[in-house]
Amino acid sequence: MIVDYLAAGAEIAAAVVIGGAVFRGIFAYLRLSFSHSRQHFDATENIRLQLGRVLILGLEFTVASDILRTAVAPTRQDILNLGAIVLLRTLLNYFVEREIQQGEQRRLQESEFDRSI
Repeated sequence: MIVDYLAAGAEIAAAVVIGGAVFRGIFAYLRLSFSHSRQHFDATENIRLQLGRVLILGLEFTVASDILRTAVAPTRQDILNLGAIVLLRTLLNYFVEREIQQGEQRRLQESEFDRSI
């Protein structure tokens, strides 16, 4: 019973974290769209990277929720389902993290290039 509340709390935490990041990203993008800035691409990339980081955190909360739900009297099918879910979310986490790192590298290379000019 307590585990169900903890799992629900982890799901709520994931929803709050991801929802807050989405609203913050939308607000930042709209503010950027109306501010005739020349750095539109850089700022948009920054918004994407920030959203990606928060999505990773939200995925971690959902994985925790799934683990908590399976921890109470798991059947073989529950364990297999959890394994598949964790595998898919871990792969998604990996690729989002990789995209974030590549975006940060591009941003660093562009800023170094701008300084050399």
